[in-house]
Amino acid sequence: MTPEEFWSILYAKVVEYPIFYRLYYNEQGQPLCYTMEDLPGNYIEIDQEIFARSPSNIQVCDGKIIEITWQTTAKLAPTDTGTPCAPTDVSIVVSETNNHQKWSKLSHGYKSN
Repeated sequence: MTPEEFWSILYAKVVEYPIFYRLYYNEQGQPLCYTMEDLPGNYIEIDQEIFARSPSNIQVCDGKIIEITWQTTAKLAPTDTGTPCAPTDVSIVVSETNNHQKWSKLSHGYKSN
């Protein structure tokens, strides 16, 4: 290498590529990966904050991110059907022939915000 080649390489302009953040997802809208690469498949452009968080509780619908909130606990509620319990204590299961209040779990799962 000649000194001219060395100095030309040293002072050569650095090629800058645009920075982009992408979320790739499948046909159902479930996230596959967060990346800065150009890969084949369905993707949406996201901001740096979402890229840094990389949430897994999301779904892509019509090109927008929908966060899914999981409800992890189920609550008991008085109902007409369910387990008969003592009227003063839900932890005591009684026969239906005794004075009772029936209790059931409320439906649980996920809800979208």
